[in-house]
Amino acid sequence: MFIQTEQTPNPATLKFLPGCPVLEGGTAFFEAKEAASNSPLALRLFEIEGVTGVFFGGDFITITKAEDKEWYILKPSILGTIMEHFTAGRPVITDASEAMSSHAEASDEDDDEIVSQIKELLDTRVRPAVAQDGGDIVFHGFENGIVYLHMQGACAGCPSSTATLKMGIENMLRHYIPEVSEVRASA
Repeated sequence: MFIQTEQTPNPATLKFLPGCPVLEGGTAFFEAKEAASNSPLALRLFEIEGVTGVFFGGDFITITKAEDKEWYILKPSILGTIMEHFTAGRPVITDASEAMSSHAEASDEDDDEIVSQIKELLDTRVRPAVAQDGGDIVFHGFENGIVYLHMQGACAGCPSSTATLKMGIENMLRHYIPEVSEVRASA
């Protein structure tokens, strides 16, 4: 097994491409070991000193490190853990219903027309681009003209995420949906 790595716009985050499917659908983001109880792989990755975040996409894994750690020290342990996990055929997620929050939210049938348009634009135009950088974006709500989004993976804590939200996503949504006046990051 050969695992490629890619830099992301966030210097504290690195994208790992194992060359095989990671998740069949949706994404999973773990910001702490305690939240990763349904992911044997995330639990093992959090055992590596300096790993502070684990994000799973369709064909990639994004790892976030502590500021005081260096990639050249962490990378061999991370690569070894990922390689051993996949070659042993272990599951990435044991209870997928808990992990796939981002796509579960996107399929609410009770959405009004504006929310449906926002979700459609996010899914078709924003998420693919954000996934290339090792992250994801989750719709959290639309209220009084304000769209609330949550950045995950490489995008969480990225120095350019505010610019992405304001100049990229906000401008696009305002262009296509006049009812949108602003985009804000939600916690």
